[in-house]
Amino acid sequence: MAAKLKSTITSSFRMHGLSLKSDASKFLVEALTPVNEVEREDWLDRIIESVQNQDLTSSMIDQQILESAVQECNADSDENSSQILNVISAFDVPRYTYSQQRKKFIVDTSPPCLHGNADSKALLFKERYSILYQRTSRHNLFTPVVPGASEAQSKKFKLKPVEYLLGSTTKLGDIIVLGMLTQLKEGKYYLEDPTGAVELNLSQANFHTGLFTENCFVLAEGWYDDQVFHVNAFGFPPPEPADTTRAYFGNMNFFGGESATSLKASIQLKTVEENNEDAMFVFLSDVWLNQLSIRNKLHTLFTGFMDVPPVAFVFCGNFTSTPHGSHHVKRLEESLHELADLILEFPTIVEKSYFIFVPGLQDPGPGCIFPRPPIPNCITEEFQKQIPLSVFTTNPCRIQYCTQEIVVFREDIVNKMCRNCVKFPTSRSEIPANFVKTVVSQAHLCPLPLHVSPIYWAYDSAMRVYPLPDLIVFADKYDPFTIDSVNCICTNTGSFSRSDFSFKVYFPYNKQVEDSKITD
Repeated sequence: MAAKLKSTITSSFRMHGLSLKSDASKFLVEALTPVNEVEREDWLDRIIESVQNQDLTSSMIDQQILESAVQECNADSDENSSQILNVISAFDVPRYTYSQQRKKFIVDTSPPCLHGNADSKALLFKERYSILYQRTSRHNLFTPVVPGASEAQSKKFKLKPVEYLLGSTTKLGDIIVLGMLTQLKEGKYYLEDPTGAVELNLSQANFHTGLFTENCFVLAEGWYDDQVFHVNAFGFPPPEPADTTRAYFGNMNFFGGESATSLKASIQLKTVEENNEDAMFVFLSDVWLNQLSIRNKLHTLFTGFMDVPPVAFVFCGNFTSTPHGSHHVKRLEESLHELADLILEFPTIVEKSYFIFVPGLQDPGPGCIFPRPPIPNCITEEFQKQIPLSVFTTNPCRIQYCTQEIVVFREDIVNKMCRNCVKFPTSRSEIPANFVKTVVSQAHLCPLPLHVSPIYWAYDSAMRVYPLPDLIVFADKYDPFTIDSVNCICTNTGSFSRSDFSFKVYFPYNKQVEDSKITD
């Protein structure tokens, strides 16, 4: 029995280019012997993945490395049962960089500088490019042709870098380039990648679905002549379902939280999720707590949910209707106190429901830069004493419920993207679909120029949505919508205070979003 297990362990490590020292092999055999055969293979895969995530100096693995990996896997198993709901700050999102040589993501453990230097800004765009390039290059349209493939399968494309164009002295046709759309000179658009920048002629370009803004990454198809790339078609890099991403990179925890591995693979949490069919999340945006009419509507809202309390109420700012002036902070404190008194009228909700507060750009705090920190503790501490299950978090923030991943972003971004796009959609009804296509394809919540929507350079990873989560909530004042794209649900709550008290309810059990409204 032990000899067979040792052989299985040795061959599994060799498949990943690793070898075990004799003491390490003996240790792992002893560790896995008590595990039943059904679970043994899963444990072995997790241990190998944990080993690969360590900073290895050699392919020869000793006992110390294996002990660390086994302890980490044990800790993950113990944590799973208690990690039903986690609210993850944007400043705690793990930072991964893609290694082209190793074809894998490497975690960056160096402490980021909030106000980075010029290199940080360059690295921001380089990392966005590398993520999209590796994703695009392995898409079916761009993978190498297999010998003997059918005619349909043989129609493959090849990505070319910008330097390939710049180094040519002759006319080139049928070229596809992945690069960032930018305006290096006023009135002239360029396509830029890490190898250079080339001027674009967009007069004959056919734009596919999406909002093409400056600083977003595009696939440009056309011909090159006389130092100008004449674009025939403009599109976005093809999006990738989260399951496909994880098939390539395993159970790495891109999302964040205490677990070293993704909780998507947790059997315990999946069981909890499936056994709780009534679980729901309520999302509201522009909750003006200083207005009596809004608090009355919230009373109606809580009355409707008091018999079946949701897992969480997610309130997004701005939390006052006039967020300016010397009395702004005091007014918000008083409004939170009144909200606490209102919530305390519903004991079942106080006991079972979380209250998650995501700040708007006009709520108290530093300037309009993402990620935005929580509302200062000096304003919220009294509310938190009265409502223990309250969390004041960042904008954007991440919510992990059992195995599901939810991203909440409070920003009026739809209109900003429409104002800054190169070509506006033909009709207003097409805007939601174009907007969702842009975010999902860019794998980024805010693919706008930094002067339009500033981002802390070192924390740009907090704005990424890669792999795609189960749900992205855009708390935008634009009209409410819900669109499913590559197994990622994108929904916009609309403005609770401006649009007839509308909000969204999400049911994790069947991954459905329900449009709701409080009527008179």
